[in-house]
Amino acid sequence: MNTTRRTFLKTTAGLAGVATLGLTVKKAKPRLAFSTLGCPTWPLAKIVKTAVAEKYEAIEIRGLEKEMFLPKRPEFSTSIAESRRLFADNNLKICNLGSSANLHWMDAAKRQKNMDEAKRFIELAQQLACPYVRVFPNDLPKDQDRQQTINLISENLLELGTYAKDANVTVLLESHGEVVWKDVLLEILQKAGHPNVGLIWDIFNMWSVTKEPPAEVYQTLKKYIRHTHIKDGRMVAGKPAYTFIGKGEAPLQEAIDALKAGGYSGYYSLEWEKMWHPEIPEPELAFADYPKAIQHYF
Repeated sequence: MNTTRRTFLKTTAGLAGVATLGLTVKKAKPRLAFSTLGCPTWPLAKIVKTAVAEKYEAIEIRGLEKEMFLPKRPEFSTSIAESRRLFADNNLKICNLGSSANLHWMDAAKRQKNMDEAKRFIELAQQLACPYVRVFPNDLPKDQDRQQTINLISENLLELGTYAKDANVTVLLESHGEVVWKDVLLEILQKAGHPNVGLIWDIFNMWSVTKEPPAEVYQTLKKYIRHTHIKDGRMVAGKPAYTFIGKGEAPLQEAIDALKAGGYSGYYSLEWEKMWHPEIPEPELAFADYPKAIQHYF
């Protein structure tokens, strides 16, 4: 009787171990998107066709055919219904609209111009059922008081969050420009303090300047992270030289491990900066490489 019971317990434990092992080795499937910054000359139909072919879940719209102010394009003005249908018919989401709005300007006219652009993008996001609009902090100009600039960025972010609430849109500040230090971003986001305000964590943007460990960055800012920009590269003579994922020096494994451990459920969006760096490989190659390359980190 005892032998039978011991055999049963041993067998049960073994099966449990196999089950646990199965759960351990199974890789998570990240939610993938790419930014249209990577294909600056492509029409919308080709962007959607490529996303479907390469098995992306969503597209981040950052310009279309080199027009960065989306409301100037018919696809996002007079033909919005057709654009929404194109995405719906292909089971794709628009996960983010990337505006060019900068929140650091103290000059009244420049401030108003940038805030107006952000608000126009919020209105467009509502029409497209897109959850997020990106804005830049963006700089800490030497001719402006540093603390006053930080306070102004927070005030502008709060105003945009309030504007976005009724549209069911969240405004995301990207770690970008001179505002890439985790403690400065935390101060801005805490002062804004609005449920319709969050952060895009651009891992390479931050690390290439600050060298702050991604695990520390995540612990500091995890409350606010809603979206990520993924890219890789090396710093050459103080400037980024972009590579395919896994071929550069960005500490992506540490960052992705932190995101996974923290329960991050947003998109891992490839930001292939072809618009600004025409010398890098063509978008067809980058968009095909990314889903395979990113899986190694999971």
